[in-house]
Amino acid sequence: MSNIGLMAYTDKDYEIIKKQVTPERVKAHFKDWAKGEVKIYPMTNLNALEIVIKQGLGGGATKSLRTDQTGKAMGNALRMMEVEVPDDFVSKQPY
Repeated sequence: MSNIGLMAYTDKDYEIIKKQVTPERVKAHFKDWAKGEVKIYPMTNLNALEIVIKQGLGGGATKSLRTDQTGKAMGNALRMMEVEVPDDFVSKQPY
């Protein structure tokens, strides 16, 4: 099982990721790794999503032949998943 936390900077950002980061999209994004169910738990008070990918580590550190047996890079890999944002999104961000 792999566990990824995804946080947004603002409420507006959170609404975007909450709508677009779905179990189906995450499973498709990790199609070569995610062999089991994907569950997403919203944590609205933190503007975050908790993403759980079952059977996502190829058996874990002692069994997997993957380079990243413990899933440490999966959060970074999730950042490569594309989401659609409004046209004015980038210009209004404080960072």
